[in-house]
Amino acid sequence: MTLKWFVVSVALLAGLGLVGAASAQQAAPRAATVVPAGPVVVGSEFVIGPEDLLHISVWKNESLSRQLPVRPDGKVSMPLLHDIQAAGLTPMQLRDKIAVALAEFMPNPEVSVTVLDVRSYRVSVLGEVQKPGVLQLKAPTTVLEAIALAGGFRDFASPSKIVIFRKDEGGQTQRLRFNYNRAVGDAGEKNVTLRSGDVVVVP
Repeated sequence: MTLKWFVVSVALLAGLGLVGAASAQQAAPRAATVVPAGPVVVGSEFVIGPEDLLHISVWKNESLSRQLPVRPDGKVSMPLLHDIQAAGLTPMQLRDKIAVALAEFMPNPEVSVTVLDVRSYRVSVLGEVQKPGVLQLKAPTTVLEAIALAGGFRDFASPSKIVIFRKDEGGQTQRLRFNYNRAVGDAGEKNVTLRSGDVVVVP
């Protein structure tokens, strides 16, 4: 990739607020190792995120049972309970939270929470790929899979110099190096499972 395209890519990331403080930008990228799946799953359990579509059912109470999208602030609104934090919880955790809250209004409420549509898992693939942009994903996805979904590399891409921009829990931006050539070869490079919000830049 030319110097011009590199400058444009970095400027775009900064404008979207995906690149952290200047000190984080200047830090040398660290090699990607085994990275757990992001906020989409914890172990094998799905974690609810903004814009996911839920069905909340309260047994024998149709007025409380309904389909609800998770708002951008991570909450859902229900009768009696008003706003409830849903993002960051598994369906089982949200079920228990709603049941405890409803216990103030009815005896032994039986609640179920079903995720009807996953809409919160998004990653961006930018730079020298055929179809740069945002990928709406439904299941844990690796860097290799994301590049394939983006149409693969353009002719002058540098697959050995891929960088993943990732926000940590403290809001700081990490820069993870990823060498595609080593990952698909015999060099033992670990494929990385992407987290929601990750930005993959192919120079």
